[in-house]
Amino acid sequence: MPTPAQKLARRQTRNRVRLKKFNNGRPRLSVHRSGEHIYAQIIDDLQGITLASASSQDKELGLKTGGNIAAASEVGKLISARAQKVGVKEVVFDRGGRVYHGRVKALAEAAREAGLTF
Repeated sequence: MPTPAQKLARRQTRNRVRLKKFNNGRPRLSVHRSGEHIYAQIIDDLQGITLASASSQDKELGLKTGGNIAAASEVGKLISARAQKVGVKEVVFDRGGRVYHGRVKALAEAAREAGLTF
């Protein structure tokens, strides 16, 4: 369980990363990681809408567990396919204040391999 200081540090990191990448004309690939699942969204910050989303809970994937690297890779492939369906090829990666390692890295690499550029 994170301490209040850890929560504050994560929030500050998340906001700092988001401010650097906001308003550059490309949609943002936002990743949220919980203990049991991983979620990804393609967000257009200029319009304030979500263009595509995918998670380890999607019925389309049929995963038994969403808290591992294999599930994150599948979510990365799915978000890439859904992004390309709505015409998005280039995004900015927002890791949500998390370290680029493990499930977050697996999702990003799978999305790149499936055709997203960031």
